[in-house]
Formats: sequence, C-alpha cells, structure tokens
Amino acid sequence: MIELNYKNVDAQVIGEENGLNIEEEFNNYQERITHIIADLNKRKDKPGQWLRWMNLGYSEETVWYVKEFASMVEGRFENILVLGIGGSALGGIAVTEALLKPYWNLLTPEQRNNQPRIFFLDNIDPDSINSLLNILDLKKTLVNVITKSGSTAETMSQYMIVKDLLEKELGDDYRKNIVVTTDKNIGILKQLADQEGYKTFIVPDDVGGRFSVFSAVGLLPFALVGIDIDEITNGIKDMDLALKNLDIHENIAAQNALIHYLMDTKKGKNLSVMMPYSSRLKYVSDWYVQLWAESLGKEYDKEGNRVNIGPTPIKALGVTDQHSQIQLYNEGPNNKVINFIRVKEFDTTLEIPKIFEYTGIGYLGGKTINDLLNAEADSTRVALADYQRPTVTITIPKINGYYVAQLLYMLEVQTAIAGELYNIDTFNQPGVEQAKNYTYALMGRSGYEDSAIQLQTKMASV
Repeated sequence: MIELNYKNVDAQVIGEENGLNIEEEFNNYQERITHIIADLNKRKDKPGQWLRWMNLGYSEETVWYVKEFASMVEGRFENILVLGIGGSALGGIAVTEALLKPYWNLLTPEQRNNQPRIFFLDNIDPDSINSLLNILDLKKTLVNVITKSGSTAETMSQYMIVKDLLEKELGDDYRKNIVVTTDKNIGILKQLADQEGYKTFIVPDDVGGRFSVFSAVGLLPFALVGIDIDEITNGIKDMDLALKNLDIHENIAAQNALIHYLMDTKKGKNLSVMMPYSSRLKYVSDWYVQLWAESLGKEYDKEGNRVNIGPTPIKALGVTDQHSQIQLYNEGPNNKVINFIRVKEFDTTLEIPKIFEYTGIGYLGGKTINDLLNAEADSTRVALADYQRPTVTITIPKINGYYVAQLLYMLEVQTAIAGELYNIDTFNQPGVEQAKNYTYALMGRSGYEDSAIQLQTKMASV
C-alpha cells in the first residue's frame, strides 16, 4: 500500500508555534473522524449525496463494457482525441501521463505496442486547437466527447468543430469516429448522441466531474490506449477497504485531512502544495488542484453561515521547483503544508558516468540519477524542517495502475473527510456555475437575455 509519513508536521520536529501535537490531536478527533468515515460510507449509496464515486472501483459492468468497446476498435485508429475540460480531462491526463511510456505520442507504433496516441483538448485556445487539428488525420482518429451536463460550452464548441470536419472528410461514416461519455438520461449531448447514433458511455448519477476519473470518463480513454483497467480497479478496491478503517491511526486519508484542516484553522497554513518527485506524476498535481480547490473553497457552511474558507492548492514538481519555489517556501510566509510524493522504485535506472573526476563535479560519477533525485527529495524535506515548515510525504512503491489508483482514490477520500471537518458541502460548486452562466449570456444562449443585459452593464463598470 502507499504510505504517509507525517512526522514533519509534529511540534517535536518543527516547534510548537508551527507544528501540531499530532498524537494528541489524533486522539482528540478520533470520535469525530470515526463518525465522518462511518457516515460517508453509509451515505454513499443514497441518491443526492454525490458520494457514488466511492463505488466506482466495484463497477464491473462499466469495466466490461469499456473493455468490450476497446477490443472492438483495436487497431482501427491511430489517435484518440479526448474533448473535455476540468474533471472530464484532468484525471485522464494525470493517469495516462503516469502510466504510459514517457513521450508516448512521439514513440513509433512498435514502441507503443501498436496502441494509438492520445491527445486531450482541455482548453479552447484557438491556436492550440487549430494546430492539433492540422496535424491529426481525423479519418484515423477516435474522438471521445466527455461532458456530463452535455452543455459545457467549451467541450460542445470543440465537438461542433470536430464533428463538422469529420463529416466533411468521411460523410455518413463519421459517426464511427465519435464516442460520447455523458449523462444517462438528460442533456443536449445525450440527445445528440441518440439522434446521431453514437456509441455512448455513462457518467453515473451523483458523481461530480472532479471525482469521475474512475468512471467511464477515465476508464474508456485508458483502455483505448492499452492501460490495464483491472489493475486500476484492484488498486481502488484495496485502498477503499483500508480507508474504511475507523481508527485514525490506521487511516492515511483521515490523517492527512485532519493535518491540513488543523494546520489551516489552528496554525494559519492555508496553502497546500502538491509536489511529486516524478515527472510522470506531474499532472497528479494539476488534478489535485481542481479536487481540493473546487471541493473545499466555499462561501457558506452547511448551516448557511458565511465562512469564505478553503485551503488553496499549489502545484509543484520535484526537483524542478526546488529551483523556482523552495526559496519562498523556506524563507517566505510560513503558511503552507507541502505534500511530497516519493517513488520507491522507478522503472529504469540511469547511471552517471565516472568522468571529470578531477573537477568539482567528479563526486557525481558512479552514482545514479535515481540516487540524485531521492537525495534532492530528502534534502528538501530536511531543509524545510530546519526552517520549521510542515511537510508530509506520501510514498508510492512504484508507478503502475494499482498504486496510482490508490493514490488518487486516497486523495478523493481525504478531500471528502476534509469537507466534513470544515462543515461545508464538498460536492457543490456555485462559484463555478455563476461564471458559466455569464458565459452563456455573453455567447447569446437562449434564456439568458436578461443576464446578458445586466452583464454588459457590469462589464462597463469594472
């Protein structure tokens, strides 16, 4: 299993002013944590609780349908193009970047075991979209359109552009190049998919976008490029079993949730840095930023009190950001908790040759890049402790589907527990919806005419 080391948040290591009396806090919050974990697991099957993401590891039917479709289209496409934004893309990017060979899209078909390349259009920058569409052979591209609501302006505009191009190139056969992941019953995309005859997969009810990576939203793209989704679901199930443990001393999601909550509310450390020491895990930080920010940044608590709370997540990469951010983390405001992700065993080893022994860099010869990376991680962690900066370290045995799934699922459960500690609705996002509605108004969507007039007035004054 993955491990959590929290000793560098303890007051014995970083001092009373910045640290926690961690065992005392665990004991103080044991009853509350027990209630939270039991309650989350009791509510996960109830409609309207938005907790059904906790069941996705057990969705054998979805796995079967995904694997069947992936087998049916195997060898037919050179490219997979995913159209989605936010939760419809970030999890897919994080997992494919972690589990596929580095520089996957630059490898030859033989180096990719004849699996397709994969591209995510997760933004609407016109230069990026045009450039990608200019280099892709759409006739040899399977397009996966992902939006639960079916009305996401960014994704649907991309879909309209790609659908038009495909139809011009393939005629009526273009439908074979589109697969849709959306709501089971409602939404514009569901309506269009039925009308056009696209193969369709479901975003389950009560699963929000930022918690959807282990639904067909993620599993379908993974299977289409040859990732073992059984290994992923096995990792989720084993981690889910571990995180049902009501004892905070044995539950790493509860431990890290409580640490972040107390560091924020007691010590004023409301920034959460996610810093993996692996380039393959770089986009886990991007995924975490949405998960943490959208879930925990709220104006009101469950009783309707205005609280304006939420720790701010920050993405970083070891060792790259030792040279761009660590100066601030060590000597700037002591308002952060840094989450390191360490990898015990990398897939490859790279030795540094024994040359230039007569110079100041000769000491590196005979060591490995693996040694250097781990030394950088250890030295940064110790240096931060010297400056009394709190850190936690998540250790993953190796990067594969089993452990990456454990990592992401643990962070999802951690987020849900943190939301209960803050006494907020972890699963709504009214701040996002307001901006969406303004966009609809500016783009002339029917029903938003009054909003457009009000918005134009506001824009003129700001």
